[in-house]
Amino acid sequence: MAAPSGFTATQIRLHWIVFILIVAQYVLHEGISQAWDAVERGQPAGFNPIVASHVLFGILVLALTLWRLTIRTRRGAPPPPEDEPAVLKLAASATHFALYALLILMPLSGLAAWFGGAEMAAEAHETMRIVLLALVALHVGGALYHHFILKTDVLTRMRRPG
Repeated sequence: MAAPSGFTATQIRLHWIVFILIVAQYVLHEGISQAWDAVERGQPAGFNPIVASHVLFGILVLALTLWRLTIRTRRGAPPPPEDEPAVLKLAASATHFALYALLILMPLSGLAAWFGGAEMAAEAHETMRIVLLALVALHVGGALYHHFILKTDVLTRMRRPG
């Protein structure tokens, strides 16, 4: 199967919806963190719409990421620019792999922590939160570097279907 020249409208929408959900997760983090601390002290969590939103958004991130991976597996992804240095191709591949892994592992660890009371899952979730933030910054930085310095179409491919 030949690699596609761009992403589909569905792939682009899923990318940006997941991005918005991730931003929301960071905004909602303090609420679930406080609820988790209360549970650890033996206090009831009760119903909290912020906590419910964080849990729901995490489940949505997981579902949409699996959908994205299904499309990517079936359709493929556009190749990196031909003249891109090998080290940048490797960095992009590793970053995308790590992002997808975290977008699956974080919701799973969050669910295990919240519904299963797994302290180790909560600690892993917290560590992955910091790693995810760094990877998103690297991902955005790479896209901007491609757009403004290398003058490639990498950023445009995630804005317009191709």
